[in-house]
Amino acid sequence: MTCVMSPILRFIHNASMGQFNIPEKRDLRILIDFIRVYCRAKHEFQAREKVELKEISNKEILLCRKCVGVLEHALEKRCNCPLNPKPSCKKCRIHCYGKDHRARIREIMAFSGRRMILRGRLDYLWNYLF
Repeated sequence: MTCVMSPILRFIHNASMGQFNIPEKRDLRILIDFIRVYCRAKHEFQAREKVELKEISNKEILLCRKCVGVLEHALEKRCNCPLNPKPSCKKCRIHCYGKDHRARIREIMAFSGRRMILRGRLDYLWNYLF
């Protein structure tokens, strides 16, 4: 297991974490949880790497290389969002994700959301609906 800190994550880690308020950090934690659940279920046998984002999540983040890329892209887009305050992506008038990335993140959220709700995480259902 290695610790991954790509240039994008290093930039976010060092320069941008101070700009996020508590609700934004909560949204990022939810996104990380969704990607973590998806990666654990779908990429079960791939090598995992530790991602350090202590300002957002206190949990250990172990992801495969493909999911690290999805997380990097999502965090980069979130850091560069021109809207303040940022609405949820489904309510946003500007779609910063390309079609491929949007389809990928929808797949991750649909899979992980159902799995988390079935395991009793009703707080994610609240976030999904509102």
